[in-house]
Amino acid sequence: MAQGKLALYLDLIRWNRPAGWLLLLWPSLYALWIAAAGFPGWHLVVVFTLGTVLMRSAGCCVNDVADREFDRHVKRTAQRPVTTGAVSVREALVLGAVLALAAFVLVLTTNAAAIAWSFAALAISVIYPYAKRYVSMPQAVLGVAFSFGIPMAFAAVQGHVTLLAWVLLLGNLFWVLAYDTEYAMVDRDDDLRIGIKTSAITLGRADVAVVMACYVAAIVVWAVVMVGRIPAPWIALTAAAAGAQAAWHYTLIRERSRDGCFKAFRVNHWFGFTLFAGTVLGYALN
Repeated sequence: MAQGKLALYLDLIRWNRPAGWLLLLWPSLYALWIAAAGFPGWHLVVVFTLGTVLMRSAGCCVNDVADREFDRHVKRTAQRPVTTGAVSVREALVLGAVLALAAFVLVLTTNAAAIAWSFAALAISVIYPYAKRYVSMPQAVLGVAFSFGIPMAFAAVQGHVTLLAWVLLLGNLFWVLAYDTEYAMVDRDDDLRIGIKTSAITLGRADVAVVMACYVAAIVVWAVVMVGRIPAPWIALTAAAAGAQAAWHYTLIRERSRDGCFKAFRVNHWFGFTLFAGTVLGYALN
């Protein structure tokens, strides 16, 4: 019985689908490197890596509770544990609270600024699941939530959040808009039927063009930020590698097929990894 319940909890937090927390992890890590102008130390790397996994898992618990009535009408989500009743709402919320508390314990090992910003990060994470009921572009709210590791990284390294952190957050927001719109394109038909608001519905036939523009904007912001910080040839090489991935995504989503859009979403973490690797190697080569 206990083993079966554990399997349900692991399914609830998407343990077998690490792409979700990787989308959160890479921007947080490259922000650490930029804030520290190089390797930020193993303590912060471990704190932000474990904290990202824990908070994404906690977010899944809250999201599935908030969406349980909608999820039963969507083919992709109908079998989620909370939706089917295999995990109760109370169990999911308790698990989410425990995971968030564990993440907060990790933040307590940093500094007062990071601790203070963690409350804002938590608030945005809780708000997002309800945004799709009221906001025509809830992906923008997710973009802020999924980018908040960036100001927290600067707070942890420098003791305050600089303008540079917000510029990086803006760049990452464009990336989140790109991949979460791809995700929304998968469920567009179901979401239209049940009345959920998403960027894929709001953008209509402009969805593919906007997704590609967001990829370009994300790359440009990263490249501009890195000018003067790492060698220019390395900036160009990293931007080209990220751009090639964006071009591949265009081939996956241009027909708006469910499978193509879902594949584009699932492999998006490689785009983030490319910018992270470019940042790390760029500082190493300086």
